[in-house]
Amino acid sequence: MPHPSNRQRQRETAIAAVRAAATVCQRVAQNLKAVGKLEKQDRSPVTVADFASQAVVAARMARDFPDDEVVGEEQSDQLRQASGAPLLAAVHEQVAAVAEGAGSSQNEVLDLIDRCGAPADGPRYWTLDPIDGTKGFLRGGQYAIALALIEDHQVVLGVLGCPNLAIDQMQGVLLVAEAGSGTVLLPLNGDDSEGRAMRVSSLIEPDQARFCESVESAHSSHDDAVKLAEKLGITAAPLRMDSQAKYAAVASGQAQIYLRLPTRTDYREYIWDHAAGMIAVTEAGGRVSDVYGRALDFSKGRRLEANRGIIATNGAVHDAVAEAVGEVLGGA
Repeated sequence: MPHPSNRQRQRETAIAAVRAAATVCQRVAQNLKAVGKLEKQDRSPVTVADFASQAVVAARMARDFPDDEVVGEEQSDQLRQASGAPLLAAVHEQVAAVAEGAGSSQNEVLDLIDRCGAPADGPRYWTLDPIDGTKGFLRGGQYAIALALIEDHQVVLGVLGCPNLAIDQMQGVLLVAEAGSGTVLLPLNGDDSEGRAMRVSSLIEPDQARFCESVESAHSSHDDAVKLAEKLGITAAPLRMDSQAKYAAVASGQAQIYLRLPTRTDYREYIWDHAAGMIAVTEAGGRVSDVYGRALDFSKGRRLEANRGIIATNGAVHDAVAEAVGEVLGGA
C-alpha cells in the first residue's frame, strides 16, 4: 500500500483533474448548438467536450503522476483524420484555455488524449470516463466526469463530478470516495470545507424504494425493470437519468436502487462506466454487484468480462432486489 501522504496527493490530483474537466464541459455547454461531434462505431456520439475533458485530465495526471497509466474511453484516431480538423481545432482551444500550460499545440492535445490508452492490466492505473452520459450532456441533462484509481484489481479511490446534479441544495456536486474512508460530498466549484459525509438511505422495505435507471432503453432493459418493480411491489415511478449520476443518487439517498439490466447477452460493461460510481456507493454504505449478485471484477482488462449488468442499492434491500432480478431474467 502507498504511504498515506501519497494517497492524499492522489486524492488532491484527482479532485483537481475532475474539476478542470468539469470546467471544460461547462464552457462547451454554454453553446451547445455549436458543439461539434463525431459518431463512433457503436453509433454513440463523442463531442468537443469528451475529447477536451480527457486531455485535461491526462495533462494533470502527466504532471503529478507521470508513471501512472490511464485507461480512458476516447481515442484520437478520428481527430487525426482530415475530416476531424475542425473538431480538433475546437478541442485544442478548450484544452489550452483550461489545462494550465498544457495543450500548447494540437499535436500535444492528440498525444494527451492517447495517453489514456493503457490496456488495464497493470498493478495500478487510473480509469477515466471524460463524459459519462454524452447524450445527457447534449440534451442539457445529467452527465458525469468519472475518475477512479485501481490497485491490485480493487477500486481504491473514486472522484465523480456531476455538474448538473443537485444534492442537499448543492447545485453541481463532486463525490469523493476512498476505500475505508467513506464518501464525501463537495461542491463542484467552491470551498472544500463545505464537504459532508454521505450515507445511503436507511429504507429497508423494497416496496417503498425508488429505483433509477438509464434514460436510454438501449442501455438498460426498461421492460424488465417494470417486471421487477411489479415483483417487488414498487409503485414509485423510476428516476431516469443519464450517466453515473445514478450512483450519486443512490449514495445520497435520492434513490435506493440503480439497475442496469442487460439488453444483450454478449454485452459486458466498461470499467470506466462503473469504477468511480461503485466506490461512491459502497463507501456510503451501499452495495454494488452484477445481476447475479457477484462482486464487480476489475481484473479482466477494460471490460467487466466476468460480470453481467449492474445492481447498486442502499445495501438493506440488495438481497431482495438481486433475488427478484434473478427471477425476472431467469436463465437469460
